[in-house]
Amino acid sequence: MLHKIPFTVPTDLIDIVVSKIDGTDTITINQPTGDFFYDDWELKSEYKDTAIEHIYSSLPKRKGEARIISLSGGEAYSSHADIDDRYHLNLSGDRSFLIDLDNRTMHETQTDGCWYLMDAGRKHSAVNFGYKIRYQLVVRKLLDKGNIKEPINVKITVKENINLDTARFIFDDVISSCLNILNKEGFLDNFSYSNNVIKFTTDAQHVYKLEDILPKEFKMEIV
Repeated sequence: MLHKIPFTVPTDLIDIVVSKIDGTDTITINQPTGDFFYDDWELKSEYKDTAIEHIYSSLPKRKGEARIISLSGGEAYSSHADIDDRYHLNLSGDRSFLIDLDNRTMHETQTDGCWYLMDAGRKHSAVNFGYKIRYQLVVRKLLDKGNIKEPINVKITVKENINLDTARFIFDDVISSCLNILNKEGFLDNFSYSNNVIKFTTDAQHVYKLEDILPKEFKMEIV
């Protein structure tokens, strides 16, 4: 689930960034230049010529949204999967792990100055068993443009009277994994999320597969 990639950061720069973080709120350090999921994001002006810019630039990839995310001691995330894979750089923490729930394995997150690529299509969580706040710089990997021969436009919405928090959990638990795979195989395009409505283009052959796995809390339309 978690693979080291050949890009590194001096740990003294990481220490500088952590020393300036105040609180446990998520910090988004860049901003979109176009489509949220497909176009490069740019670093916010307040972080230019800082240690954050050096760290951000150490990942020489096209970047999506980049956030410094905190996890306090004794906390964990609910099980979920993501449509887009993520680049991870651990900034701080002790006895913290990313957990691959599909394979029942744990990956310790250490401040080693190394970037990692996470297969976020697997159901996963993160947990902090220590007492220090765990800070991670997490960068979305931009989605690929699909190479679709028989394009079908799909819309997925939540049925009426379904709790939105429950729907979000179910969507991430069931549908996100499938869309992550479709993206990697080149069968996903024009993905968007707005006002709890998911829209995307896929190949005709995959519409039936999506119908088979679609939870009862959702409805799918061809548009």
